[in-house]
Amino acid sequence: MAPGGNRGWLLRLVLAFGFAQGAVSMARPAVSYRALALGADERAVGVIAGVYALLPLFAAVPLGRRTDHGRCAPLLPAGVVLICGGCALSGVVNSLWAMALWSGVMGLGHLCFVIGAQSLVARQSAPHEQDRNFGHFTIGASLGQLLGPVAAGVLIGGPDMAGSSARALVVAGAGAAVAVTSLWRIEDPTAVKSRTGQGDRVPVGHILRARGVPAGMLISLSVLSATDILTAYLPVVGEHRGIAPPVVGALLSLRAGATIACRLVLTPLLRLLGRPALLTVTCFLAAVLCAGISLPLPVWALGVLLALLGFCLGVGQPLSMTTVVQAAPDEARSTALALRLTGNRLGQVAAPAAAGLVAGVAGVAAPFVLLGALLLLSAGVGMRSQERPRGAGRSAGERAGRTGLRRTSDL
Repeated sequence: MAPGGNRGWLLRLVLAFGFAQGAVSMARPAVSYRALALGADERAVGVIAGVYALLPLFAAVPLGRRTDHGRCAPLLPAGVVLICGGCALSGVVNSLWAMALWSGVMGLGHLCFVIGAQSLVARQSAPHEQDRNFGHFTIGASLGQLLGPVAAGVLIGGPDMAGSSARALVVAGAGAAVAVTSLWRIEDPTAVKSRTGQGDRVPVGHILRARGVPAGMLISLSVLSATDILTAYLPVVGEHRGIAPPVVGALLSLRAGATIACRLVLTPLLRLLGRPALLTVTCFLAAVLCAGISLPLPVWALGVLLALLGFCLGVGQPLSMTTVVQAAPDEARSTALALRLTGNRLGQVAAPAAAGLVAGVAGVAAPFVLLGALLLLSAGVGMRSQERPRGAGRSAGERAGRTGLRRTSDL
């Protein structure tokens, strides 16, 4: 299948990502509830949650390297298997250490799936289609993030918290298994070319120095940190302001719904503004809106603010993928995407810790001001992620002299 051809593969990939992400979004709160029911304190819950993000840090770049010179497709079912096992076994074991281990396996499975899926989108999309296809691809993540916590809330509760959270984890594992049905006919026609044109590895430092890669990584980290901290700290803000938990849940769902809406209209927005300007404008607006959460707003105004914020946050992830892919050397696109995911995982570890420190000193609304500053910095670098053909400004001789590689064909 040539890039830009039949898009049935993209729909199947979106559906598979929706089930996989929904399972993870359902399992992560269930793991925390089960750990608490088994006697964990807040520190132990934090360690278990941190292992989910920490373990994949060591695997992201090696997996990206392998994907650059191998097949993308096998990572997808492998990721689903690991997600299924991590979810289900977290609900079976009764040891906190074992739960931490299986939480890490779940995170590793999610990483495998995302690296394989992003690489597949990059390879099977023509350059002018990458923004749109990455936008559609991330709709699957948004759907999973929207429905997973709702399903967890329905299943978890009652006097037997350990039992209900265990059932939720087993159901999450079964839900992830459904993703395999959508992956069945997804092919990677570039596999033969990938294996026959391996060459040497592009140094990580060279990838990170490519203009556009650091900007894409920072924007992605900022947007993901904003989403994570919003999910973690809005309930705390609601508790302090007397907002009932069901209303907080509805506000978070409103944010996720607005993100989906943004990705559905990403193509006309790109035609209107272009990628650099769209990234800059949405990061700037998101910075202002994040800081606005610290104000004592009524619930209806908070809902409007979160809907606008969700819309702005919907731009950063898909466009940062295209920014990184088009800025990186041809031979290292998957590795560059893996580095972007590594930055995301670092943000998932560091941002909550920094938010907790700031909240302890300056109050529960202060983390949103911190996020506003981070997004403002991202807006500043957004215009530097120039739209240009990959390899523009670097002659073949310069590329060969700087990396010692022979150029592979576009996949």
